[in-house]
Amino acid sequence: MSSIVRAWPAYSELRYRAFSWRHELPALKKVALAFGMAAVTGALAQIRFPLPFTPVPVTGQVLGVLLAGVLLGRGYGGLSQVIYVGLGAAGLPWFAGFSRGLGALTGVTGGYLIGFILAAELVGYFSDRYVAARRFLPQVCLMMLAAAVILCSGAAWLSVVLGTGLKQTVMLGILPFLLGDALKVLLAASLSTALLPKASYNGEVDAAAHPHEPRSL
Repeated sequence: MSSIVRAWPAYSELRYRAFSWRHELPALKKVALAFGMAAVTGALAQIRFPLPFTPVPVTGQVLGVLLAGVLLGRGYGGLSQVIYVGLGAAGLPWFAGFSRGLGALTGVTGGYLIGFILAAELVGYFSDRYVAARRFLPQVCLMMLAAAVILCSGAAWLSVVLGTGLKQTVMLGILPFLLGDALKVLLAASLSTALLPKASYNGEVDAAAHPHEPRSL
């Protein structure tokens, strides 16, 4: 325990410098990072579990979406998912099951893909602009909201594609994914809480209240 206490200031400084460095990068390099997180989302998409009672599989994509928002912040978190969706639609085989093409957008998964963009931007905006949002409980709440955006966007489009009513849409497009998404949120929030600096590095809205890195998460 004493060794952890001694190492904590160095770790706090390291994560502060990492996010400060990311913030100060020129736009072109931030875009390169967005491409990197798009690739991470594509890799996690291959963690795929088809379900017999819904045409939409369970995948690992949501974890990549949430972490893209955390690591890249506002603007570039959402951009990473624009890149992911755009290149996949253009023919890069990195959607779930190595699928590709416009069919993924016009089919049953299209709404979820659009939701990825909104969710990453949501997480990125609040994590970037509010130091208070970087603790565990705010991160869980923020990511639960982001996951809800994905599910609602996905279910709305699913109902259009399949012509289903509200009850059947919820049964097919929302309920099967609640437990999995809750686990992904808890994992992503645990990682983000450990990684995000608890002090201002980019002129956050509440910067004056958080001028120094605390000694605990």
